[in-house]
Amino acid sequence: MKRLSFLMTTALLAGGPPATRTDNVKDTLHGVELIDPYRWLEDQKSPETRTWIAEQNKYTRAELDSVPGRDKLKRRFGELLRVDSFSRPFSRGGRYFLSRKSADKEQPVLIMRQGSSGTDRVIVDPAALGRGPNTSVAYAEVSEDGKVVAYTVQEGGKDEFEVRFLDVDSGNHLPDRLPEARYLSIALRHDKSAVFYSLSGGDKPRVREHVMGQSNSGDRDVFGEGYGAEQLLSCEVTEEGRYLAITVWFGSAGEVAEMWVKDLRANSAARNLFPGVKASFQGTVVDGKAIVKTNWNAPKWRILSVDLAKPGPDNWTELVPEGNVSINDFALVNRRIILEYLRDVKSVVRVHRADGSFEREIALPSLGSISGMGGRWKDKDLFYTFTSYHIPPQIYRYDLDKGSGDLWFKVNMPLDSSRFEANQVWFQSKDGTRVPMFLLHKKGLKRNPDTPLLLGGYGGFNVSLTPAFASNGVVFAELGGIYAIVNLRGGAEFGEAWHQAGMRDRKQNVFDDFIGAAEFLIREKYTKPSRLAISGGSNGGLLVGAALTQRPDLYQAVLCSYPLLDMVRYHEFLVAKFWVPEYGSSDDPKMFPYLRGYSPYHNVRKGTNYPAVMVVTGDGDTRVDPLHGRKFAALLQARSSLKRPVYLLYDIEAGHAGGMSTTKTIDEAVDKMSFLAAQLGLEVN
Repeated sequence: MKRLSFLMTTALLAGGPPATRTDNVKDTLHGVELIDPYRWLEDQKSPETRTWIAEQNKYTRAELDSVPGRDKLKRRFGELLRVDSFSRPFSRGGRYFLSRKSADKEQPVLIMRQGSSGTDRVIVDPAALGRGPNTSVAYAEVSEDGKVVAYTVQEGGKDEFEVRFLDVDSGNHLPDRLPEARYLSIALRHDKSAVFYSLSGGDKPRVREHVMGQSNSGDRDVFGEGYGAEQLLSCEVTEEGRYLAITVWFGSAGEVAEMWVKDLRANSAARNLFPGVKASFQGTVVDGKAIVKTNWNAPKWRILSVDLAKPGPDNWTELVPEGNVSINDFALVNRRIILEYLRDVKSVVRVHRADGSFEREIALPSLGSISGMGGRWKDKDLFYTFTSYHIPPQIYRYDLDKGSGDLWFKVNMPLDSSRFEANQVWFQSKDGTRVPMFLLHKKGLKRNPDTPLLLGGYGGFNVSLTPAFASNGVVFAELGGIYAIVNLRGGAEFGEAWHQAGMRDRKQNVFDDFIGAAEFLIREKYTKPSRLAISGGSNGGLLVGAALTQRPDLYQAVLCSYPLLDMVRYHEFLVAKFWVPEYGSSDDPKMFPYLRGYSPYHNVRKGTNYPAVMVVTGDGDTRVDPLHGRKFAALLQARSSLKRPVYLLYDIEAGHAGGMSTTKTIDEAVDKMSFLAAQLGLEVN
């Protein structure tokens, strides 16, 4: 007799999931009738929805809590996540500011050092706020002299937070406070007389100015007239203090971003540096010149300079031309331009002089990626973080004058990275496009179709999935499996053309790439369907939702976290109008058939033998409305053959923006790995 998975067996014994009533609301869109059986679950606050959530959690908890080895998983995730760690430091006024997470604490604290090697002084501890373990703090801005800190206070996984201001020397809070809202950026004037802030998430994004010491009722708009829900605004006071640089993001697709500059000394109106050009311009101002990264006539990006004294198109200067690999990030440090390129999805860091001429390449420890390049135009040191799938984040300090660097901080955890290997493979997608994928596993693991494999991806919004440490990947590999990440179209791994090949009416390419990865892994005998699980969150949750509805035969289990799943109605909720340039909208008769064609919620077929599914979401997600997860879980439970279980794991505080306590982070990791272990037959030892 074929062995049933533990969860499958217990689900059958438990009689299946709780029943969910249907209301079968009918909509007609572009002449097509659509039936929504669970429209009532969109009302998050209704007593009936709350009762339903409680029943679903009771069912899920009964199953997950019975999985053998959870205590061992909790101990191992605790070893990997309860560690001392630091954020990358930044300097203001000779002081260094960073956050520190102690192994025995639930949240990081904000600290200050006098000089790079001074004694740490805690200036903000979230535990002192008395709100509970899921309250977190983070730096929003520090004044030029290092004496005033603006920091955020965030509850659970919400995107919204409040902003407080602290006098660093006295340790006392200033009377100013920005109420809880969705802020994209905070920028102090150099004389600390006022703070600029950008508000997002509503129908009227804008940049406002608050005069320090005065009531919030006197705050005034300084920019944003005419923009709507499909735009986001960010702002910064430039390093020299004279200019307010504003970026207008036209939708999350990132194809178009304007750069505006306001002269604070002259109090002039902001002006668009690149009027009439439909491209992305991202940068800042140093020495009276705007230095920007742009995809204008350069799908793999290039660096331009604009003299603010004569900003006309005839005076736009190319500093670094487009190359054969894509520019992923850049920083301006020590009068140099630091560029991070992606060469086959692995970081390459090059240093260019202020005139754009090449100076040197910075050697990296191994296959991996860097993030958080930081420093200032007039600072000597560049700080950056290096990581890989089996290498925890390491912070490096690089002296750009000497051309040498050293390890500034290394996470100390019980992990021998030499026991693992990460390598890259390539396969052909449905249309012949070559797509890369990374594999992490124990060193010396032989290819065997009985090997459990966890496949993840994202594929959207110009997001590149470069090699980065993942505790779940390490634990999965320690349990004898392969952790695989595929670099799908829709990301930025190979420039703007790669991104555009996976958006709007070309979104199916993303799903074809992911399905192609699964088929390749099975064909090449890395695994087989009964040992293959897929996982994704947010846009990646949409990815695995589409993958399981289009090819349910390929997978044994699906982890679908904080997902978009109703692609006909997604744009009507929370901040989702900002995503319309990426996905399109069903209001558009040309886009409707594409969205309807792949929308996971609209493509669940009755009686289908779907993989085991666990949908993870919660009230704290104020970015992707958790109604997607609620409705999809209910529909799958009703229409699946239920030969494998369908669970909803729903938390009232968890959400998109992180910020959860270490304990809650560990608990969610244990629940996810318990689900995978049970479905894939992993022995937890």
